[in-house]
Amino acid sequence: MTVILRDKAALRTWRAKVTPETRIGFVPTMGALHEGHMSLMARAREAADLVIASIFVNPLQFGPNEDLSRYPRPIEADIDKLERAGVDALFLPSVEDMYPEGASTLVEETLVSGPLCGAMRPGHFRGVTTVVLKLFNLVQPHVAVFGQKDAQQCAVIERMVRDLDIPVEILRGPIVREPDGLALSSRNVYLSAEDRAAAPLIHKSLQTVAAAYQAGERDAEKLAQIGLDVLAQSDRIKVQYWEVRDPESLGAITQIGARGALLAVAAYLGATRLIDNLLLGGDA
Repeated sequence: MTVILRDKAALRTWRAKVTPETRIGFVPTMGALHEGHMSLMARAREAADLVIASIFVNPLQFGPNEDLSRYPRPIEADIDKLERAGVDALFLPSVEDMYPEGASTLVEETLVSGPLCGAMRPGHFRGVTTVVLKLFNLVQPHVAVFGQKDAQQCAVIERMVRDLDIPVEILRGPIVREPDGLALSSRNVYLSAEDRAAAPLIHKSLQTVAAAYQAGERDAEKLAQIGLDVLAQSDRIKVQYWEVRDPESLGAITQIGARGALLAVAAYLGATRLIDNLLLGGDA
């Protein structure tokens, strides 16, 4: 049975009872859980003796015009899914518990967080790193699992862990997709029927560029344009960015070389913003 820990005091009491030789796996989430999240729980179970998840819709990572107020919060359904997945504990804090009145300390990574979603959502990754560091300090996990769908988030957290000497191993879980290729996301429930029908073009654009890469194309600008041309097949898709980036620093590149590349796309369908990505291997 999943133990529900509703505040930091309860979490600290639970954590103090864990023996030193017990390996703890941690999966932080914002809830509205789907099979992609469940795959992360399974990955944590493979890597640890105890698995703890968190559900916390973090206000610090939402911009003033974003969907904090309407972000789905099906908590009872989420708890049921965690129970069925065999998750040992769930940390379910309130905003007031996580951010006491007058809280004024933030954590900011300044390189990897800059492009892509960082450029489009100022302050977003500062909110992510702040809450993740707080969660790491509270849970004290040995390993934490994040989804590859949020590739930039993974890169930012990996850089924070490295730079701040945080003793947590970071694992990435692969993207889980619908049969037509659409990456699973809690925000997919917002899509209208028409937008849902167009959404698989996002993944198709990544696949088409990967095929061009396999055929020998290495010019980053040409590859990005191939991806954009695919998305142009639907006037329902409003592209925010389609980029070919260094897979570690996320810096701009002109040619794909031995390090490979991250293909990253963000687009709006109606009011719903979707992201997706694909890693290309290098020439080595």
